[in-house]
Amino acid sequence: MLEEIPLTRPDTPLLDLVQSPEDLRAMDPDQLGALARELRQFLLFSVGQTGGHFGAGLGVVELTIALHTAFNTPHDRIVWDVGHQSYPHKILTGRRERMLTMRQAGGLAAFPSRGESEYDSFGVGHSSTSISAALGMMIAARKQNIDRHTVAVIGDGAMTAGMAFEALNHAGDIDDNLLVILNDNNMSISKNVGGLSSYFARMWASGPYNALRSGSKKMLSKIPPALKAAHRAEEYMKGMVSPGTLFEEIGFNYIGLVDGHDTLELIEILNNIKKLRGPQLLHIITQKGKGYSASENDPFGMHAMNKVEPKQKKPTASKPSTPTYSQVFGQWLCDMAEANPLLAAITPAMGAGSGMDEFSERFPEQFHDVAIAEQHSVTLAAGMACDGLKPVVAIYSTFLQRAYDQLIHDVAIQNLDVLFAIDRAGLVGEDGPTHAGSFDLSFLRSVPNMVIMAPSNEDETRQMLYTGYQHTGPAAVRYPRGKGPGTAINAKMEALPIGKGVVRRKGHTIAILGFGSMVNTALTAAETLDATVVDMRFVKPIDEALIGEMATRHELIVTIEENTIMGGAGSAVNEFLLQQDYRIPVLNLGLPDRFIEHGKARDLLASVGLDKDSITESIRAKLRKCKIESKAV
Repeated sequence: MLEEIPLTRPDTPLLDLVQSPEDLRAMDPDQLGALARELRQFLLFSVGQTGGHFGAGLGVVELTIALHTAFNTPHDRIVWDVGHQSYPHKILTGRRERMLTMRQAGGLAAFPSRGESEYDSFGVGHSSTSISAALGMMIAARKQNIDRHTVAVIGDGAMTAGMAFEALNHAGDIDDNLLVILNDNNMSISKNVGGLSSYFARMWASGPYNALRSGSKKMLSKIPPALKAAHRAEEYMKGMVSPGTLFEEIGFNYIGLVDGHDTLELIEILNNIKKLRGPQLLHIITQKGKGYSASENDPFGMHAMNKVEPKQKKPTASKPSTPTYSQVFGQWLCDMAEANPLLAAITPAMGAGSGMDEFSERFPEQFHDVAIAEQHSVTLAAGMACDGLKPVVAIYSTFLQRAYDQLIHDVAIQNLDVLFAIDRAGLVGEDGPTHAGSFDLSFLRSVPNMVIMAPSNEDETRQMLYTGYQHTGPAAVRYPRGKGPGTAINAKMEALPIGKGVVRRKGHTIAILGFGSMVNTALTAAETLDATVVDMRFVKPIDEALIGEMATRHELIVTIEENTIMGGAGSAVNEFLLQQDYRIPVLNLGLPDRFIEHGKARDLLASVGLDKDSITESIRAKLRKCKIESKAV
C-alpha cells in the first residue's frame, strides 16, 4: 500500500557520502549492500513526494551502483533505455538534493537529459533506442582514438522492438567493444537464475576462459571443420544453461544468467567484461519494484505512482466520477466489439494506459498487444484491413510518430479501413517533451486519404470513434490525457457528418474556431469577448463552408489548438482563407515552435498563452493592432 512509503526523509549515512560516482568508487565493497538499501529507501521517499516512475528504478539499484563502480563515468558512457529506471542513477550522480523537484517546472526531468547532467549521455523517453545510440558513441570514440567503454542498458520489454535487433545486428557486424546489458525483469525471456547458470556466467566473463577461447579459435582456424565443431559445441553448452544462442548468432558474446541484485558479483563480472574484445551481452535477472511489496506484487500497476498526499482530516463530499478519455475509448471499444466480431483492437504495449483492460478480458480473441513495436502495429492493422477485419489501433500520439512511414505507405496510400485512436494528444505535463502529443495534427494533416477528428468532450469522443469506425478508409480521433469537461455520454452512437463543425456560441466581431481540447477554454474566453465559438470537430476535411460563413460575418478569425501552430489546424484555416481570397485578419493560437518542458499541464498551457486570460489578452492585442472596434478592447 502507498501508506508504507515514508513521508519523512530517511536516515542515509552512507548515501550522504556519495556526491558523485567517484565517492562511490572509493567506498569499501562491504558497504555497498547497505548503500543499496539506503538508496532504495531514498528513492521510495522522493518519489512519494513528487510522483513518477519508481518500479523499474527499484529493480536496478544494485546494477546502477555496480555500473558506476566498475566504469569511469562520465568518461565511460552509460545509455539507459527509455529512462524509467534512471532515478537511482540521478541520485548517485549529484542530483539527490534536487530529486524533490522531479517532474516539476524548472526541476529535474522524468527521464535522462543531456542538458541536465554530463552523466546523462543520451536523452531518452521512447524505448529501444539505447543500443543504436551506444553503438554510435562507440564508433565516434573509435574514430577519434578515444579510449572509453560504452554500455547500453535495455529491458526485456524494450528488447521486443525491431529497432533494438537492428542495432544488435549492426553491432555484431562491426565487431568492436560494446556492452549491452539485458535487464530481464518480467521473466519473459528466462525463468530462473540457478547456481549452474550463474557459475557459467562468471566463467564466460573471466579472462582465462576468454584467452583460451581466443587462442583455440586461432589454432583451429587452420582446421575449419574442427573450428566449426568447437563453435557448435560451445553453442550447445550455452544453450543448455542459458537462452543466449540467438545473441551468439548475431555476433555477441553472451554472458548470463546473472543475479542483478548481487552488487559484488555484478562488479566482478563488469570488471572482467571490460577486458574483453568485441560486442558483449550481459543478461541479468532483476525484480521490478524490489524492496517494496506492493510493487513486487504488481509490477505493471506500480510502474509509476502519483504524489502521496497527506490524509485529509475531514472527508470531503464526493463528486460523481468523470471518466477519462481513455476510459471513454475503452467502453466504446467494448460496445463496438459486442456488435461486431470482426473488430480487431491493436496496441503497441499501451493496453492499460489506453483503457483496454476490460476489452482484453472480455474479448481476448480480438485483442492484439504486439509489444513495443509501433511500426508493426500499424502494418499489422493494414494487413487485417486488406482481408476483411476492421482494425482499431490504440496508440499514444508521441508513439505514433514512430510509425509514420507505415501510416503513409501501408495504410494511407492503399486507402485501407483503419481507425487510429490517438491518446495523449497535446501537452501531457510532468513527462515532458518526449511524451507530449504536440505534432499529430501537423503530420497527419499532410497525408492524403486521412480523416482527422478532434473531440471537445467525452460524448464527442464516443461519437467520433463511431464515425471513424463507420467511415471507409483511414481515420483518426485524437484526444487528450486525463478527464474532459464532464459532458454526459449518450449511449446511442450516431455517425457525425464528415467535415462539419458546429457553432457553440453566437457572438459579434470575433469568431473563435476551436479544435478539440481548446473548445471549452475558448468558450470561457468568449464570455468576456462576446465572441462566436465554433467547435470545428474535423481538422481534415475542414469545414470550409462554415469558415467562409464566419469570415463573412465577423471581423477577426481566431484559431485555437493544442498542437504546434506550424502546419496544424490553424494552418488549414489559413490555407482555405488565402485560396478563397478572404481578406480578414487571422490570429493563430497554439503551441509555439519549441519543445515544451515538464510541469503541470495547466501551468504549461498558461506559459504558452493557452489559458483563458492569455487567450483573451492575445485577442484584444490583435484587435488593437488591426484597429477593429469591439467591446473586447
